[in-house]
Amino acid sequence: MAKSLRVLLVGGPMYDPLYARLEEFEAREGIDVEAVVVPSHPDLNERIEEEFGSGAASYDLLSTHAKYAPSQRRWLTPLDDDLEGTELEPFALRPLELARIEGSLYGVPRNLDVKLLYHRTDLVPEPPLSWEELRDEAARLRSGDVYGFVFPGKESGLFGHFFELHAMAGGRMFEESGPPAPRLNDEAGRWALTLLKDLYEQAAPEETPDWHYDEVAASFREGRAAMSTDWPGGFYTYEDPETSDVAGSYDVALYPEGRAGRFIYSGCHTFAIPDTVRDRPAAVELLRFLTSRESQTFEARLGTLPARSDSLGDARSEAPAGSLAERRWELLEEAQEAALIPPKHKNYPAVEDAIWQGVREGLLGKSVDEALRDTEETARRAAESG
Repeated sequence: MAKSLRVLLVGGPMYDPLYARLEEFEAREGIDVEAVVVPSHPDLNERIEEEFGSGAASYDLLSTHAKYAPSQRRWLTPLDDDLEGTELEPFALRPLELARIEGSLYGVPRNLDVKLLYHRTDLVPEPPLSWEELRDEAARLRSGDVYGFVFPGKESGLFGHFFELHAMAGGRMFEESGPPAPRLNDEAGRWALTLLKDLYEQAAPEETPDWHYDEVAASFREGRAAMSTDWPGGFYTYEDPETSDVAGSYDVALYPEGRAGRFIYSGCHTFAIPDTVRDRPAAVELLRFLTSRESQTFEARLGTLPARSDSLGDARSEAPAGSLAERRWELLEEAQEAALIPPKHKNYPAVEDAIWQGVREGLLGKSVDEALRDTEETARRAAESG
């Protein structure tokens, strides 16, 4: 009987192309792979919680994320005994460290996510240098079917914008250790939430509170937005004229700075092996394949910032001199220095949920002061529960 593996993977334009390589793995190893791909990371988290929590899970490998893995740790298995130390040497130190929980490796890093600013060169020839300048420019450009600035209005996308803006205003939301009880009802929080409300009311589409990352990216690619932000992995969708109306008429830049400098919400996707694994040696081989130099170079050619230094070198060496692709790699290298990483704690996902929901209430009409007060209280309770 042929060997088989069942895997649970995050989906979307930034992730789906890699899964076409599973056929190569099947042919090479003689192992059938049943891939269950869910539309987004919130959907993935919900499915993991539901199926593993009920005992219904039957997966041999799954996608996860460094910020969510601690809450899923009871269903994951350490990988240190499965991989030789030399196998991890090509990985950059930051994503490798993010994939560890209390020193043990619970996932192999797929990438390091860090965002850049996207802007239409016909509408915004030079990127704004401050967030106030971005807000004013975005409000000025809002007209008809064109929005000045688009951003996610729910889930981790909205949390991330608030988190990084709060830091750029001088706030420090989380302590370095202990439960992730946030401090956000402060002057930095008022500036960040007020700015997001201004952008929503003056520059963004009315349906923003229902948008996740993919809707935001699609809006910019369709020429309906002057400015946006995005992760590296979707770069190929902007460059292809078949999927992008702005190919050749947009540029990328570093984030504007706040009064406390530049901070960029960042994270690390990983592949992990759960405790429901049936054939561990086969699952480890698939893990190696999905995080190999060839696989990460494949994703890097599409835009992803890979966790492996050798794959990054492969992709950068192929970028034509003077091209947008070459300059984007330089900007991503600089952006990494401003990476703002959420805390690793089992209660973190509940805290993130409380914060984005509270911020969303602020966008939808709750006063800034009331939204911040209620959000901090709810999020602190979530941080200290259990």
